[in-house]
Amino acid sequence: MSSIPEGVPDPLVLAAIDRAERHNPAEPPGVPVWGVYEHLAVPGRSGPAQRVRAQLDALEGAGSVERSRRHGVPTWALTSTGRRRLTRARRAGKVPELPESPQHRKWREARALAERELDRFLAGVRDALDDAARLLDADPAAGSDAWLELGERLADGCKRVGQATYCLREWAEPDDARRDIDAGSGGPDEGLDDAGRTLRRRRIGRRNVQLWREAGR
Repeated sequence: MSSIPEGVPDPLVLAAIDRAERHNPAEPPGVPVWGVYEHLAVPGRSGPAQRVRAQLDALEGAGSVERSRRHGVPTWALTSTGRRRLTRARRAGKVPELPESPQHRKWREARALAERELDRFLAGVRDALDDAARLLDADPAAGSDAWLELGERLADGCKRVGQATYCLREWAEPDDARRDIDAGSGGPDEGLDDAGRTLRRRRIGRRNVQLWREAGR
């Protein structure tokens, strides 16, 4: 993915708003300033961020974007004039490539972390299974606390293995033309049987690598 120059061309700001709106559709439409910064890979409170903020005001004055508020937060959305301007700039090849999108970066970083950690997670499950075999053969029999602790270890370990497996092998690379959502873990339960509802609930959070980033360290 490209990086932006020190001076951000106006069409690139419009393209950032357009992509941010597609990736996080909202009613009413609009993108907060931090969302524009994210799609331009501009650090907040930086010199480039200040210039982008000034450009938003200028683009509003030119009728290319309109400002509104959502939950008290200012947002910017493309107007019909802004969309036509962006379309013309794209056809003329005057829109530089946007930096990596936040949703693509999330996918890439989750996949890289899963690749590093999967073997460690698998080893943890093997260790827990070895301990289970020892408890099964214990004489005298193991107490309840040992079994309850082992159950937690196995449940947590298997969950991390499942999440890492999904991130590494099953999470398809996002298409920046649309919002990337985990369709397998969301949506209405209507029409699903009990097994389908259980499976969907089990998948919730499988993209959240923060839940297991420091697990076992």
